[in-house]
Amino acid sequence: MGQDIQGKIAYVTGAGRGIGRAAALELAREGVNVGLIARTESRLKEVAAEAEALGVKASYATADIAEMNEVDEAVSHLRNELGAADILINNAAISSKGSFLEIEPEDWKKTFEVNVFGTYHVTRAVLPDLIEKDKGDIINISSSNGLKGTAGSTAYSGSKFAIQGMTEALMQEVRRHNIRVFTMNPSLVATELAFGDKLDEQDKEKYMQPEDLAEYMVAQLKLHQRIFIKTSLQWATNPF
Repeated sequence: MGQDIQGKIAYVTGAGRGIGRAAALELAREGVNVGLIARTESRLKEVAAEAEALGVKASYATADIAEMNEVDEAVSHLRNELGAADILINNAAISSKGSFLEIEPEDWKKTFEVNVFGTYHVTRAVLPDLIEKDKGDIINISSSNGLKGTAGSTAYSGSKFAIQGMTEALMQEVRRHNIRVFTMNPSLVATELAFGDKLDEQDKEKYMQPEDLAEYMVAQLKLHQRIFIKTSLQWATNPF
């Protein structure tokens, strides 16, 4: 038998849309109270209301995760409103596309500031609570681009490769505290990050949906505490 996650507290970054929103709502359906972090307050309000309509507590805080002080304030707010986290889902990320010389240096750097340092900031703020509880889960959403680089994505691939190394090392550090650290590496997902304004035109049967990844996250979290899936790669079955 696995474990029941009802009543736990999960913090989700990038929770205003896409994978983060889907994860927060799927967790809410399982009875998990959710703390939401993103940059856009209007979207966070909507997701919080949807989660509460499912019968759980929800709180939100705006933050640019690239800024450590904003992250610390956001996590402190969620802790005061909901309690210390049992689950952390590091989903927030940005993408930058273009050849190595086309991408402006500040954009290249910003990709790392959000994707790598942002994940570090949030994890650093939440991890002491998990260690104190001597139990917990961290799911880092990386990318298939973090396992195999592709042309036109040097900044994005580089940042996601960094997430792999950071997660691997962190996993080795915290497993002695009964904290499981998962890395998910989806290929193309039908989100605004991937498709932009053309998202509505995409055939939903072809591409992975945020809800698919959310279901997978819940399945991982429900595994017995003694086991976890360290790294996984999610692919669409037939995206052609």
